[in-house]
Amino acid sequence: MTTAPNFLFVMSDDHACHAISAYGSLLNQTPHLDRLAGEGMRFDAAFCTNSICAPSRAAILTGTYNHRNGVTTLDAPLDNGLWTFPQALQAAGYQTALFGKWHLGHGRGADPSGFDKWRILPGQGHYHNPVFLEADGVVVERGGYVTDLITDDCIDYLDGRDRSKPFALLCHHKAPHRSWEPAPRHFDLYDDVEMPYPPTFTDDLDGRAEVVQAVKMRMMDLDPIIDLKSPVPPGLDREEEIRWRYQRYIKEYLRVVAAIDESVGRLLDYLDDDGIADNTVVVYTSDQGFFLGDHGWFDKRLMYEESLAMPLLVRYPDMIAAQSVCDDIVVNVDFAPTILELAGVEPPGDLQGTSAVPLLEGNAPEGWQDSMYYRYWMHNDPSHSCPAHFGLRTRTHKLICYYNDPMGQPGASGPSNPVEWELFDLVADPHEVINLIDTHEGRLIAAELHQQLVEHRRRVGDVDETIQLAPPTSN
Repeated sequence: MTTAPNFLFVMSDDHACHAISAYGSLLNQTPHLDRLAGEGMRFDAAFCTNSICAPSRAAILTGTYNHRNGVTTLDAPLDNGLWTFPQALQAAGYQTALFGKWHLGHGRGADPSGFDKWRILPGQGHYHNPVFLEADGVVVERGGYVTDLITDDCIDYLDGRDRSKPFALLCHHKAPHRSWEPAPRHFDLYDDVEMPYPPTFTDDLDGRAEVVQAVKMRMMDLDPIIDLKSPVPPGLDREEEIRWRYQRYIKEYLRVVAAIDESVGRLLDYLDDDGIADNTVVVYTSDQGFFLGDHGWFDKRLMYEESLAMPLLVRYPDMIAAQSVCDDIVVNVDFAPTILELAGVEPPGDLQGTSAVPLLEGNAPEGWQDSMYYRYWMHNDPSHSCPAHFGLRTRTHKLICYYNDPMGQPGASGPSNPVEWELFDLVADPHEVINLIDTHEGRLIAAELHQQLVEHRRRVGDVDETIQLAPPTSN
């Protein structure tokens, strides 16, 4: 008789692929995440459908795009009456638990559902001595470091579980979300190292959309006290200050990542010691990527690769060959149907994702998706001034439309703020510094991709008849 697999789903917040050594990071070493990649599969083309925390988490849980699940911004809670994959696993006899960041609302109608036990951070939560919330309004005050406490909760839960039933444990870390506060043991990590600068660190954004040039995500937008933990040293010229800011930022970020890697190591060791590693599907991901000085930016939101790409490492010895690498496109709405197929649970018919189990087995099915659709809704948010936009990414190109209207109606804001387009050749220009939209060749490619974009939007149901976008010609 086949035994249903256990699931350990570990998700961090804002962990960029290029801060994981298994993805070729030049910045840091992540030995425990590397172990997971070495014993399982690394996905090199996993993407989020909306690069912001709450919407991506909602897409992962529901297997639907944000216009369907209703979580389009950070302020929109997830209706806990909606179907989620933990609910389906719980109904199928799984023990289910969630510890850590939820960020999808709490209180009536928004508390986590589908879990036998949960303990979550309110909102973003705190790195040190955090407060946690439980069912029935219980508040738990604790001393310690948030990544360690969440890991402790997960291990305690595994110790006390019913060993006659499979489990699905969601370990959701706050880190490495801003404001990057490391554990005391990592305070001086990288102190004597000058971190390398990304190839696009000095990108002047020439030729990009005007709204992209205006975003407030440059090194000079980092708060010296909150983000960098230190006043700017006197006497620095602008270029020196920008480099000083980057060094402070990237080291704090990587110090926080170090605790995440240690957490993964503790969890993998537990599975080994308990004798359940072979029958446990271990997933490591992040809700989105992050800019680590790329294009001179921090944060995420934009559809550029460093923000769009999610790390995705999956180990399941009964199915996945060690040291596997998959470059087929997977998006976060695919996670739910994949987990359900692995569990032998029938998904509902209205999920918008596709099970990636064939990819885990090393056999991409004929007709597997060769493009993906993205939409970011939070137009000109006060903190980052990032424009609303949607776009299409294929294996070779990316077309992005900045429709520049807070109500979601492209072009409605008038001639002073027109629709803008960007087109990148990801093969010839993997760093996305050359916008081809104003070239003859680019217009031909954009016309074809525009049609695919329209078809994608229609297929996923993100269609409003009041929105009529002409094919891009030039900015």
